[in-house]
Amino acid sequence: MQLSQSRLSTETPTFGDLIADIRKGTIKIPQFQRKFIWKEPQAFNLLDSVLNNYPIGSLLIWRTDVKLAAERNIGNFTLPHTDDMSPTDYVLDGQQRLTVIYSSLGAESSDPGFAPIYDLENEIFSTLGEATGKWLFPMRLLSNTTKVLNFRTGLQTDLQADTLQKRLDALIDAFSKYKLPVVTLKSLTLEEVCPIFERINSSGTKLSTYDLMVAATWSAQFDLNSKVDEIVHTLKAKSFGNIPPDAILKCLAAVQFKSIRQDQILQLRKLSAAEMSDVVVRTKEALLRAVDCLTTQFGIRSWEFLPYQAIVILLCYLFSIAKLPSDVDLTRVRKWFWRAAFSQRYRVGGENFVSKDLESVADFVFKNIGTASDFGEAPRPDIWMRSPFRANNSVSVAFILALARLHPRNITDGAFIDTVSALSSFNRSEFHHVFPRAYLKRAQTSGEHNANANICMLTAAENKLISDDDPHTYVPALVAKLAAAGINADEIFSSNLLPSPSTFDYATKTYSEFLHSRSAAIDEYVKNLCDGGI
Repeated sequence: MQLSQSRLSTETPTFGDLIADIRKGTIKIPQFQRKFIWKEPQAFNLLDSVLNNYPIGSLLIWRTDVKLAAERNIGNFTLPHTDDMSPTDYVLDGQQRLTVIYSSLGAESSDPGFAPIYDLENEIFSTLGEATGKWLFPMRLLSNTTKVLNFRTGLQTDLQADTLQKRLDALIDAFSKYKLPVVTLKSLTLEEVCPIFERINSSGTKLSTYDLMVAATWSAQFDLNSKVDEIVHTLKAKSFGNIPPDAILKCLAAVQFKSIRQDQILQLRKLSAAEMSDVVVRTKEALLRAVDCLTTQFGIRSWEFLPYQAIVILLCYLFSIAKLPSDVDLTRVRKWFWRAAFSQRYRVGGENFVSKDLESVADFVFKNIGTASDFGEAPRPDIWMRSPFRANNSVSVAFILALARLHPRNITDGAFIDTVSALSSFNRSEFHHVFPRAYLKRAQTSGEHNANANICMLTAAENKLISDDDPHTYVPALVAKLAAAGINADEIFSSNLLPSPSTFDYATKTYSEFLHSRSAAIDEYVKNLCDGGI
């Protein structure tokens, strides 16, 4: 979208002009803006910049007839009510600065909130309780001519009256004449404003479509934010309470419109409060079943171990269609999941790609239309020795999930590993490099030291015991220790897809030989999962 000049204007109003518009209710803060969070030093720096005529940035305003009913006050100050016929200037960027300006210059002396003073003797901004000088000018008096003149007259009793009066005059002159650039977007629809919201980030907080939808769908009968909070609260009991709000919003659109494209998401605001509430109920029930599926079928016990956000959206859609999929359906779900995860299907493509997959996956799962290979193939065997183990990589995440399904045991003592705990949060200390990286570095060994094929699950305490020992020494010692305890080492190593000590000589084999042997075992197991195996 390209904005025409008629829909974008730039002005430089004074602080007095802005404050007048705030008091009239023309300028408002939409609910999706974050609360006022600036600390006093930040506010003082802004005021000092104004005094020195330094630039302090600009404001971005959206002038529209659209009413975002869930508006918030500026700082601690109640904004006046305006009729629905009047256009409103919503602050898209610059809320923190505008709040400081209004609180410092526009609020009444008795109003709560940030009320700075200017210490004329020390020439610094401060608050009344922290200032040390004798002549402290309350900034909220600046627009009251009578009180300013009375204060200025009082300065004449001081030996430094001339200097102090010049400082006061300079202060008044700086703040009364300062002009703040304001960019105004005019007559844009919510759909047109969305991409602009998502690109501005000068405050350090990215505004999202979810934020816009909260504001745009609010009514006395329906509050999207509270409904999303309700869903999040329900999912907390299943350890998925950290699901992002925008993911829930996409689930709502998927259930209602079979699409998560932004234009479809925005169509949610056209639903009545009753229709929206119905979608929320259906989505919440489907999400609960989707999370149960993630736990029972794939061992995923937290959002952190979900390979892609798209997977939970797609599962939510599937479970909105069928509450109790058949065993055959679930086999196809497993085929889709593992292939999508290992092939990194949802790494790129965006909302259009996922939207197309909603019906494609549903047709495959419930109608057996298409083939499993439509959603990806099992990785090539050599990927396990080439690709590095990373927490944010879907191949690594899927690999760990696959390992956890084997109920792995510590190679040190044969004890079962608590995979529920290990998969509750990504704790690197639960994962062990069979050939420690420090050892490989010392030995100047070639190849990817952090390869997925070099990773096994091991409790943190046992991991520390091995540390960076030479595997040619520590592994045979562990095998002997297990044998002395009457434990079959082959079974223990097999539970981690590690080469069996009875057929693979860890005392003499090189790192390259180990990687090839283990990659073959991983490849066989992963292919079984991609074909729907358990």
